[in-house]
Amino acid sequence: MKSIDTLTPCPCGNPAGYSQCCGLLHDGLAATTAAQLMRSRYSAYVLKREDYLLASWHADTRPASLRLAAQQPAPTWLGLEIRQQRQVDDDHAIVEFVARYRLGGGRAQRQHETSRFVREDGRWYYLDGELKS
Repeated sequence: MKSIDTLTPCPCGNPAGYSQCCGLLHDGLAATTAAQLMRSRYSAYVLKREDYLLASWHADTRPASLRLAAQQPAPTWLGLEIRQQRQVDDDHAIVEFVARYRLGGGRAQRQHETSRFVREDGRWYYLDGELKS
């Protein structure tokens, strides 16, 4: 994996930079909120960090693999907007987001999803999501 400069903007949009934002989570720090985990997962898609995506996905719903490297055309991720975040209780949360991307030279598309997260043993995990139109 290529090294990312400390001045590199974080793919999730945080101006603090990758090394001070999602990079910390990708290196093993636990997310403190479901929204923070959502942002780090978006950044992992941008950076094709399938290892992190699978590790942060709850074991009950996690696929065996994502095959990100095999996606053709590969998506170019354009941005993330967190629309809403709601703490259901101490160990459950919901995050609504819109991720924008482009496939090849095509038009920009949106993935609008309401995702469910669960916290186990102090770590947040992505459980599942419902796509919106």
